[in-house]
Amino acid sequence: MEMIVTDIPEEKELMFITAKSTGEEYGELNKTAKVDLDNGDTNDFEIRLPKSEWDRESIGYKGRVYIPGTEYGGIVKNIESISESNEVVFSGPTWRGMLEYKVVEPPLGQEHLILSGELNETLKTLIGDRFEDLFAVSAENTGVQVQNWSVDRYVTLYDAIMKLLDQYGYRLDIKYIQPEGLEYGYVQIGAKEKKILNEEYDQECSINLDIEDYRAGVNHLVCAGEGENQDRTILHLYVQEDGTIGDEQYYYGLDEVAAVYIFTSADANQLRQDGTKRLKDLQNYKKCQMTIEDVDLEIGDIVAGYDEVTDTTVMKPIKKKILKINDGQLTIDYEVKGDD
Repeated sequence: MEMIVTDIPEEKELMFITAKSTGEEYGELNKTAKVDLDNGDTNDFEIRLPKSEWDRESIGYKGRVYIPGTEYGGIVKNIESISESNEVVFSGPTWRGMLEYKVVEPPLGQEHLILSGELNETLKTLIGDRFEDLFAVSAENTGVQVQNWSVDRYVTLYDAIMKLLDQYGYRLDIKYIQPEGLEYGYVQIGAKEKKILNEEYDQECSINLDIEDYRAGVNHLVCAGEGENQDRTILHLYVQEDGTIGDEQYYYGLDEVAAVYIFTSADANQLRQDGTKRLKDLQNYKKCQMTIEDVDLEIGDIVAGYDEVTDTTVMKPIKKKILKINDGQLTIDYEVKGDD
């Protein structure tokens, strides 16, 4: 099945807060600000403000920008002044993005870092004091015990965490905590069970599937390469029952759909490589567009749906969330993970 992408715009009443590098809250981000924040892909943010609406105290280098109680936020690492548009542009990594800029190394004299213990406790071991007092790991007991988990050598902290959590069916939960009183805020991370969303279990949401089940594709590709006449390199490639490409014919008679692929300069190896790629483009496929409304999901949560006509079940995890604010209007788009 081809990649499934979903755009799920939601109108939200959420407000960004700015704070000093120490975590001391300054106030709400000016409503004239334009925000573009990506979690799950580039893991960064950009904020545009008219110069007339900016002051140095409200937001600057190493300053924090966040929506309390959510994952939306990060630290300002770059400031750009644009004369033509009379804007100031602030950008930097999101909290999720900051995890990508730390590397997990094996302990001295050991081949791998080995983790054991309750799941959140292992996250605490991975995080350590890498972020000083900005990051804290949830004290919640998941009930999941990790046994001798071997962390890959020299990987980003983010990749190490995601691989570990995925192994146990959990996702990474991130939220900025803003305590009441004089205490300064911090980023809390922890392990949460993945939510599986479908209309059977959640009648409040609306899942719409648009599925194309294409079965007129080519299943036999005759590949012609270098040489002439009887000396020409000829290769027959066939689609198997499970959709893979092989050398044995599976479809015959009316079920066979054949085509020719000509690559006159290709030797046998090149012809097989390019012919296989070509046949994959020509064979049967299913294409699905999924949209979801009235729901709030996090990266790693799973969306499921079923189409009776094509007898197709779709189950894909959320891989990206993009938050945008433009002219005071806030929208959140989701994208689900597709087959590569």
